[in-house]
Amino acid sequence: MYKKLVIALALVSSLFAAGRPALVETTAVVKGDVNPLQEFIGTVNFKNNSQLAAKNSGLIEKVTFEVGQKVRKGQVLVKIDSDLIDAQIKAAQATLDVAKKEANNANKDFKRYEKLLTSKSITQKEYDDALLKSSSNTGNVLALGAKLNELKIQKNRTEIKAPFSGIIVQKSVSLGEWVNPGSVVARVVNTSNIEVTFNTPISFIAGLRKNSSYDIVLNNKTIQAKLMAAIAYGDKRTRTFPIKFKAAVKDGFVFEGQEAKVKLSKNAKIQALLVPRDSVIKRFGADMIFIAKEGIAVMMPVKILGYMGKNIAVAAKGLVEGAQVVTKGNERVFPKQALKILNK
Repeated sequence: MYKKLVIALALVSSLFAAGRPALVETTAVVKGDVNPLQEFIGTVNFKNNSQLAAKNSGLIEKVTFEVGQKVRKGQVLVKIDSDLIDAQIKAAQATLDVAKKEANNANKDFKRYEKLLTSKSITQKEYDDALLKSSSNTGNVLALGAKLNELKIQKNRTEIKAPFSGIIVQKSVSLGEWVNPGSVVARVVNTSNIEVTFNTPISFIAGLRKNSSYDIVLNNKTIQAKLMAAIAYGDKRTRTFPIKFKAAVKDGFVFEGQEAKVKLSKNAKIQALLVPRDSVIKRFGADMIFIAKEGIAVMMPVKILGYMGKNIAVAAKGLVEGAQVVTKGNERVFPKQALKILNK
């Protein structure tokens, strides 16, 4: 890896050594105290991970997904035969329509009987019978309406839908198969929202801040993750405690149980060389800085030891206190390129 990096630097240097001077700003490398970073290995879990099951019994008449397929929230994944429920809904609707007409007529009769009672054209018993009939028909309409709603709920349960957008990772049902309530048909996960758990000594937990952002390396890419919590229930054998981070992953393949890395600091300061955060850039997949030496850019691979406000503690072969590190314009600088320092 190091040999390849050296070769790459040599090739780039030969291409840009004779170019125009790059306009940059520099600052001196200083010494300071910093909390050293220690790397921890963690495990990825999906925040949304749902096992889908049938709520009704019946014959599977449609399956609209395959393992690995992306699905949208609310998308119908499985359809259970609903012919019987459809017939029951049709019959219940017809019965409800008749009951509504009967209730409407009974209500009209009751209003007429109210007027007749006022003029003493009917007996109290006739009035009471009309009131009872009207109330009974109204109650019947409510009961039949509730029964119809129950059937419609059962009808909705014949469609199993994705609870959120994600990817199907398990398929447990086939076309024509009979399922019972509780039968698992699929598992869907949202790979965009992940949780990462690390087990760390308590000396590292004290410096953590909830909802603060941390750099987590996943698939050799650095993503931003927020600290959710430090769990106060640890492993008695290793004296470590789990800490959980959450992150959104837009690109790249992520799987359950995947390895993740994070660097955390503890309360044990060391002296190190400090450079501004802006001076550290990524080149050839590594952390680099540029040193201005006699007006020429010298690229140095650095190892990040820790963070201190706007500065980063680094270690690099040949780097010394007082060296002029490029802080602005470094993204356009190449090894051995001539430099024009604007803030000199």
